[in-house]
Amino acid sequence: MSLIQIMPCLDMQNGRVVKGVHFVDIADAGDPVMCAKAYCAAGADQLAMLDITATVEKRGTLLEVVRSVAPAATVPFTVGGGISDVASAAAVLEAGANKVSISSAAYRNRALLPELVKEFGADRITAAIDVDANPAMPSGYEVYIDGGRTATGTDALEWAKFVDDTGVNVILPTSKAGDGAKTGYELPLIRLLAQNCRAAIVASGGAGTMEHFLEAAQAGATVLLAASVFHFHIIDIPELKSYLKAHGLEVKD
Repeated sequence: MSLIQIMPCLDMQNGRVVKGVHFVDIADAGDPVMCAKAYCAAGADQLAMLDITATVEKRGTLLEVVRSVAPAATVPFTVGGGISDVASAAAVLEAGANKVSISSAAYRNRALLPELVKEFGADRITAAIDVDANPAMPSGYEVYIDGGRTATGTDALEWAKFVDDTGVNVILPTSKAGDGAKTGYELPLIRLLAQNCRAAIVASGGAGTMEHFLEAAQAGATVLLAASVFHFHIIDIPELKSYLKAHGLEVKD
């Protein structure tokens, strides 16, 4: 069994860390460099940074922000948002990211993930999938793109299996309903993907209590991503790790 890892996420807009609810109602949450330093010092195992408006604004990731944050990130650092081809992925990696996360562009161009895996290696590519509940879908979930703005009509499990077959090592599903709501991760979705995909599953969207993190790990996630609860010190990483260990999980030190 893989060690459970904790992954704070820096959602970025106009060079600042922000956090919304259900992908909207955006509020400022601080300076990205200071946040990265604080999280790494607190024991984060990985760090994510997502340029949340890059795709909608039809631009690339803000590379100067990646360059400023990368030296502060002493743990594996994943960057997403606005990465649409091999060249833009290369630019983000060259700016200091360890991994890139792809969502909308991978959906629009089915050849992209295999190209990225071939070019950079599976360990450097994360496939992000935004979903919302839709009872009309076989799995009960529909894929969304453009930062959760655009419904695709595609079943989430069908898409996750396609993504998994490209060879990526990590799939990061986020529930639109759970995002920022602090009501808990979308556990049926996590179970569904963990049971049907080879790639590691990142739990994302909805953490509000330490119990929520425990439930996500028990559902099959090996990386536990959160933003609001860490940004606003509702939960701190050392206490979270102690809690998970106390409940029988093997957690990365």
